[in-house]
Amino acid sequence: MQRTLSIIKPDGVRRGLVGEVAGRLEKQGLNIVAMKMLHMTKKQAEGFYAVHREQPFFESLTDFMSSGPAVVMVLEADDVIARYRELMGATDCREAAEGTIRRDLATDIEKNVVHGSDSPETAAFEIAYFFNQLEIV
Repeated sequence: MQRTLSIIKPDGVRRGLVGEVAGRLEKQGLNIVAMKMLHMTKKQAEGFYAVHREQPFFESLTDFMSSGPAVVMVLEADDVIARYRELMGATDCREAAEGTIRRDLATDIEKNVVHGSDSPETAAFEIAYFFNQLEIV
């Protein structure tokens, strides 16, 4: 079993898509083993996305991610990182495959509804950023 972090970003929460996204995860056999809603401060968003600090999109990304509540989840399943990334679709919703979360629900490259870890090492950091072991079932 593998774990990954999923975030329903502020645009998804604002648009009432939490149930839609969670339902898609469960239908694909991705078990939600921890979930909570939070509102990141700008500083918390900067810490979470520190790996992107030198990128030109860092400022707008951290502004966006601290603009409203988000839902963070820990998903667990065999090969969950690859399976969830496939279900999310490409970062740019215009390039995402039919039937993916981003193709169906995103409005642009930044407001793309969901985030997911890209490797086991990233998943470990991201899960620990939001959850302690007592919060994961």
